[in-house]
Amino acid sequence: MTDIKKIKTEQKKAEVLSEVQKLNQEIVLLKQQVEENKNKYLRALADYQNLEKRVGEERFELMKMANKNLLVRILPFLDNLEKAEVFVRDPGLKISKEHFLQILKETGLEEINILNKDFDPVLAEAVDMIPGKEDNKVVEVLRKGYKFEDKIIRVAQVKVSKKLIVKS
Repeated sequence: MTDIKKIKTEQKKAEVLSEVQKLNQEIVLLKQQVEENKNKYLRALADYQNLEKRVGEERFELMKMANKNLLVRILPFLDNLEKAEVFVRDPGLKISKEHFLQILKETGLEEINILNKDFDPVLAEAVDMIPGKEDNKVVEVLRKGYKFEDKIIRVAQVKVSKKLIVKS
């Protein structure tokens, strides 16, 4: 081979090598862009999933709040049913009241049972004190208290015993 052919072959090799290096650099840049776009996609997907979860939780909380507000408004009606049951001995009234109570319990309403227990100002409001053998015992429930989803929505109104001190 002549020197000119050798030089041309070397130049072509150099050109091809230069082109290969450029393509390799471009491949590296494209791989970096693909990785960046993949990371952006994964972050956006995670953000969307978190948003979806948060919106679902907020929707559930709003539904619970609406249920709570409705229950608070229904409680006086329930009180009236229970008062009516004392004066009207009608089996239909009793069945209706029990059915209504069952529906409310299935919704999450729970009666606070404090009769004959120590008075707790978080659960009840003392409206009267009467003499008794023990101090601070709930002896009568005048208006029932209720919880919804383990939160008190209405405190009970009760009579509390006060131990008498007998002077001799």
